[in-house]
Amino acid sequence: MTEGGERMAEILRELYSWIAFVPEITFKNFLEIAIITIVVYEMLVWIKNTRAWTLLKGILFIFAFVLLAAILELDTILWLLEKTSYIAVTAILIIFQPELRKALEQLGSKNVLTNLFTADDVKKNESFNEKTINELVRASFEMGKVKTGALMVIERSTPLGEIERTGIEVDGIVTSQLLINIFEHNTPLHDGAVVIRGNRVTAATCYLPLSDNMGISKDLGTRHRAAVGVSEASDSVTIVVSEETGRVTVASGGQLRRVASGDELRSLLSTLIKHEDANTGRFKIWKGRRKNERKAD
Repeated sequence: MTEGGERMAEILRELYSWIAFVPEITFKNFLEIAIITIVVYEMLVWIKNTRAWTLLKGILFIFAFVLLAAILELDTILWLLEKTSYIAVTAILIIFQPELRKALEQLGSKNVLTNLFTADDVKKNESFNEKTINELVRASFEMGKVKTGALMVIERSTPLGEIERTGIEVDGIVTSQLLINIFEHNTPLHDGAVVIRGNRVTAATCYLPLSDNMGISKDLGTRHRAAVGVSEASDSVTIVVSEETGRVTVASGGQLRRVASGDELRSLLSTLIKHEDANTGRFKIWKGRRKNERKAD
């Protein structure tokens, strides 16, 4: 038999072995595949809605680095990574203990099959459009005129699920009337921040992390410090309306910028959110905390 014939016979034998294996797949195998798929899907959804999503991206980067080190046979680096891996696993469990506890608490209350087939992703992907910007601008300066304090956090690529869980679910289309009613004095939802995803207000009365930046002006209140805090922890954009002066300020990337008019705020939101360069966010992890704000209040 020629070499070509032997190669063809080998391919046919391998194909036959695969065909012979197919009848051995039973209902139990399909059930196991379905269970594993659901578990992996739920884990990814949970990770994406917490700060563990950033950790996962870091782990993937480290994995790629280890793979490169193995290919290049960098034995010293591989030895160091092996010795530190045990400590790293323990550190991760300690750091993310609150998230793990929440995940276990929510496990029993979740309807997994319902979550798989609902259209939640469609809701989340409703776009942040020109109408949404106009409603935010109108609400901000209407509240500024009457010195109604407000704190509106606009989600970008970093998920704000942890912050949403500190508040009350709203899930309403962004309108100036809705925002003004939420922050009206003595209403149940006026205290805290609202989270905006796409064109919807997802939650109100949310707690934000306060910035520990000592360079923030002492003239600024808790709202401004909270706005800077959430912008340091994520790539969100936050609109602050001062209750003392009625001035409107935007927090982004650890900085505060005062806006004097509706056109300026509209232009700023369009620049930061609608027309942002998709590549800029990739390198933020390497940047240090940005310096303090422009004078806001």
